[in-house]
Amino acid sequence: MSWLNKLQKAADKHIGSKSRPSPDTNATPSAPPPVPQRLVDDGKSENTLLLQGFEWHTPSQPPPPHETHSRNSHYARLNRILPSLSQIGVTRIWLPPGCKANEPSGNGNGYDCYDLWDLGEFDQKYSRSTKWGSREELQDLVQTARREDVEVIWDTVLNHKTAGDSTDETWAVEVDKEDRRVEICAPRKIEAWLRYDFPGREREGMKYSQMRWRAEHFNGTDWDQRAQKNAIYKLIDDPASFPKPGQGQQQQSQTNRFTKFAGKMMGAPQSRPGKGWAEDVDDLHGNFDYLMFSNIDHKHPEVRQELMNWAEWMIRDTGINGFRLDAVQHCSFNFIREWVSRVQQVSQVTRGKNAMVVGEVWTGEVRRILKWLEVVGHDAFAYDSPLLYNFSRISEDVRTGSVNADLRTLTRDSLIEARPQSAVTIVTNHDTQIGQASHTPMLPELKVLFYAFILLRQEGVPCVFWGDLYGIRGGPSPSPPCCTIATSNGGRKRSLLPDLMLARKLFAHGAQKDYWDAMSCIGFTRAGSPQRPNSGCAVIMSIGEPSDKNAKKNEKWTQKGMEIGRPGEAWVDILGEPGKRAEVVIGEDGWGLFTCKSRSVGVFVRREAEEVASFPVPFDTDVYAQ
Repeated sequence: MSWLNKLQKAADKHIGSKSRPSPDTNATPSAPPPVPQRLVDDGKSENTLLLQGFEWHTPSQPPPPHETHSRNSHYARLNRILPSLSQIGVTRIWLPPGCKANEPSGNGNGYDCYDLWDLGEFDQKYSRSTKWGSREELQDLVQTARREDVEVIWDTVLNHKTAGDSTDETWAVEVDKEDRRVEICAPRKIEAWLRYDFPGREREGMKYSQMRWRAEHFNGTDWDQRAQKNAIYKLIDDPASFPKPGQGQQQQSQTNRFTKFAGKMMGAPQSRPGKGWAEDVDDLHGNFDYLMFSNIDHKHPEVRQELMNWAEWMIRDTGINGFRLDAVQHCSFNFIREWVSRVQQVSQVTRGKNAMVVGEVWTGEVRRILKWLEVVGHDAFAYDSPLLYNFSRISEDVRTGSVNADLRTLTRDSLIEARPQSAVTIVTNHDTQIGQASHTPMLPELKVLFYAFILLRQEGVPCVFWGDLYGIRGGPSPSPPCCTIATSNGGRKRSLLPDLMLARKLFAHGAQKDYWDAMSCIGFTRAGSPQRPNSGCAVIMSIGEPSDKNAKKNEKWTQKGMEIGRPGEAWVDILGEPGKRAEVVIGEDGWGLFTCKSRSVGVFVRREAEEVASFPVPFDTDVYAQ
């Protein structure tokens, strides 16, 4: 008799109470706060699952000039693998920024945006295609996505532009990098790369849009060509027309330094009338309107109209289904509200439902995300970055052996705790991967717990990261797919992430009940839905030592009692190999004793469910060799 069978048999003698204590006798019982649900699971609709379709170092070989297709472009790659992604539950794919950028064939990933209207169609910036592919390849991908019933989410850069075609003269004043409200020099004229003529589109009669951008359409930049100086420049009106209050007292640099100190001590410095930063932005650095490159002035009426027209064109002409908004805490909140409203109006007319709009408000403070969501409205979503930081915090506690490692704090001060209906949950993304400015450390062996948490619970829309599913191809730390385990087939490793994704599609339905009664081991159940007879699951995850101290070294297990299913039913862990899966028989009282190894997760479903045969998921992660 195996150790697990012995454990189950012994447990059957003791499962009498439905409020049994946790195996972790050193922990103080605690329960998570109640969380409002986004929707009632009717069992009919598919669980939404978003895939970030790239990582920072994703290779792509776009078509050469005068050609429209390349087998090795990233769009072509996505087109080939989209059917297999749909099969394991992906319902939405987040594409990288696909507008023409400063380095379409180099290292730029599209966040250095040049022309919103050029999706790989016009010969400008040294290339016809973008880094990711051509307009024709994008159209092929959108058509495939439509056939597979996968929605396309477009990564959108509305905050800045870069690589202007020529310089423009404008009034500006340098501001302090730590408090952008503080001016640190007298106003002067600078020469900045703020003229955008779009020669590629101009040769075709300014196709799609007649607007040419000039200095008047921006309110900040980072380079004065005349002085050959890098700084944060706030663009302003002619001081003769709009003098700053108290300007005569701030001409000298030593006075400016005093003003900076006084502003921090006594509140916000006096603002200059006329052109300047948007006021309705995040208040980090005093005013966080400016982020990088040439900052777009969303108060300018021509700018507002141009960006509205572009959003409508993207939905009507390209067929994309939603937007991921880059760096929205740096954009006018009220402009974004107006922009999203237009997007939803057009989406309702063209598709009969709202578009998915996800804002990147990257912060560890949930209050900042909530503020943005309250202003924008229109069913907008935001990334739950505080939840990701909780994952990292717990991971670091485990790595260092801290006694504070507590799985019950996973949702503390997160968006899924405060506003789950608006949360997009993530474990990693392109900004937090190793080598990036926002790199967030996380033990690789714990990612399987965190992915099980976001994929199998009812709160939020989970987003799987390309680098976790397919591996990281370049940069300082190339890595294989995450959540890998060794198999009995010659020690070959496989990733559990595709299994968790398919488990979300097939089993993660119905009412949720939490068993958060131990620091090192938590669990939850999904009751299933009448419309999906075989759905429902029991999930257990552990970061601690095994409860059975007498277990052999290679049989270290953690256990937790949970109530689910019907008496006498057998439930199996679908993450295990066929023939070696942990099995639990539900007792007469409706409880079972579920198990998982330390620093691992177990996902139990009914043994008789025909869908069990789909596991382990046959999934090819070597997409670059195809």
